[in-house]
Amino acid sequence: MIGNELGTENLATVLVDHNLDKDFIDPRDAIVPLWKQRTRIFAHNKLAVASVIFILLITAACYLVPWLHPTNQTNQALTFGTKWNAKPSLAHPLGTDSTGFDELGRIFYGGEYSLTLGFLAGFITIVVGTLYGMISGFVAGLTDTIMMRILDAFLSIPYLFLLITLITIFNRSTLFLIMVIGFTGWWGNARIIRGDALLIRNLEYSQAATAMGASKWHIIRRHVFPNSISNIVTVATFSVADAILFLSALGFLGLGIQAPQTDWGTMLQAGTTQIQNGFWWEIYPLAAVFILVVVAINYIGDALRDAFEVRLLER
Repeated sequence: MIGNELGTENLATVLVDHNLDKDFIDPRDAIVPLWKQRTRIFAHNKLAVASVIFILLITAACYLVPWLHPTNQTNQALTFGTKWNAKPSLAHPLGTDSTGFDELGRIFYGGEYSLTLGFLAGFITIVVGTLYGMISGFVAGLTDTIMMRILDAFLSIPYLFLLITLITIFNRSTLFLIMVIGFTGWWGNARIIRGDALLIRNLEYSQAATAMGASKWHIIRRHVFPNSISNIVTVATFSVADAILFLSALGFLGLGIQAPQTDWGTMLQAGTTQIQNGFWWEIYPLAAVFILVVVAINYIGDALRDAFEVRLLER
């Protein structure tokens, strides 16, 4: 009887201690969700956080400044009463350009088109490149050989020359610029994603899924894509920066968005013809914004690569 009572007391003590341990778990031993881990890794990169804030501010300004600081940016006939190449003043904080348009409003008006086209073209680039690279790398064999030879043929063509040729033959509408940059800028991305697919298809969990009868599409969707997300996200951000750069290059060559719309490349081309006359406000403010946007996107890409890197996450 006494032994039974002692056993009962010890059991009760163990149960109480167990409940207490459940209520007082060390926070350091708790499982941290993946999204919190990735957010923490990203936030550790201060330059990336500042870049995100800058991109958000510039994007918001491109759509809000034309409403908060209304200026004529589409009808050149209305600029005849405005002094052309005017210095910065209260009426025009960054002066006017060689056609009389307000330079501050022009920067954000052109940025609306540059950023929109850049993001849309970059999205098309990463979607097409990811699908092409994953299919080529995972299926392998003759299919991979044929797809890579096609890709090699595309890569042998100078990219900027190809863009100029296509735009010269067809037209320069906004939609066409998005399509031509998006559907011709994925070749390098496909090679990167293919490398990941080739590696993952030979790992144990992929081979086990194949042995269990899983389809190739199922393995790509459940194994190849999630384990390639680090490179995909990184390539996606760089694709946006590349799309903005290529659009600006076309604009600088006079093949950008058609008037009355404009883009940053077209504005830079116009500014370079005026800088020798001392009209610095027509190029320096825009050049600073343009460079900072591209650099900020690259910093965000580097931070996202670290955030989605599996080896940096807690087990």
